[in-house]
Amino acid sequence: MIDFKFLDPRGLIQESYKIDGISAPECRSIFLDWALGLPAGVAMQDYIKPLIDHYGQSNGDHPMTQTLREGLETAPATGRRGGRAARVAE
Repeated sequence: MIDFKFLDPRGLIQESYKIDGISAPECRSIFLDWALGLPAGVAMQDYIKPLIDHYGQSNGDHPMTQTLREGLETAPATGRRGGRAARVAE
């Protein structure tokens, strides 16, 4: 059995599913707050997958389910370089 207090210790994800009429931007804000509260060095995807399995089954069209699914996607590389390397031509 999965300990959801471990995956969502402040209950942010759980509570988002209880809010009537919650919007996608509000879910993204809640998700960001949840993600910032994760312990350093953990793989966020390892936390997201069980949350989707638990909440997404009966709430497939909920904006938080979509937000969690987007959280599993890998961010595309921007190709930008910062600092001195971005200013100095090669």
